[in-house]
Amino acid sequence: MTKFPKLSMEELDRVSVDEFHNLDKTPIIVVLDNIRSANNVGSFFRTADAFRIEKIILCGITSTPPNKEIQKTALGAYESVEWEYQKDTLSVVEKLKKEGVYTISIEQAHNSISLKDIKSKFYDGKIAVIFGNEVNGVDQEVINQSDSCIEIPQWGTKHSLNVAVSGGIILWHLLNSIQNQGLE
Repeated sequence: MTKFPKLSMEELDRVSVDEFHNLDKTPIIVVLDNIRSANNVGSFFRTADAFRIEKIILCGITSTPPNKEIQKTALGAYESVEWEYQKDTLSVVEKLKKEGVYTISIEQAHNSISLKDIKSKFYDGKIAVIFGNEVNGVDQEVINQSDSCIEIPQWGTKHSLNVAVSGGIILWHLLNSIQNQGLE
């Protein structure tokens, strides 16, 4: 007998794309600020689908579906996750703030909050999480307009993570915080 048999497709109880559209979403908007790699964009779509993220906003040079490289990693998740394209990230952040959305840049910066120090009652309401370019990070003007800046603590020699990996870590942590508040 296998100690840990894999779950069958039926046991996973996956929902259809149509069913997904009708489900309540996690009150998180992902903003991608000039992401170079379409593979990273696809990874964000997969993560957003897994955690039922409300929406992804693709900005600047960030690739948009349909795109062969996005498809490789998204595996069609761009069909389930709501998304839009906007040219200017700063305008997106300003608009979201006017709508009462709490904006968080993910960046290593002076006065940033370490992810390990985020408490489950960190925010109250909808948030937008901004992830930046693989080389230059989140644009400084965008950081300046954000309500907060969070960084992931790291202890290796590189002090950086792939942006899609950072996305998975941050979004899981925020989702866990929301569930702990009973908002799911």
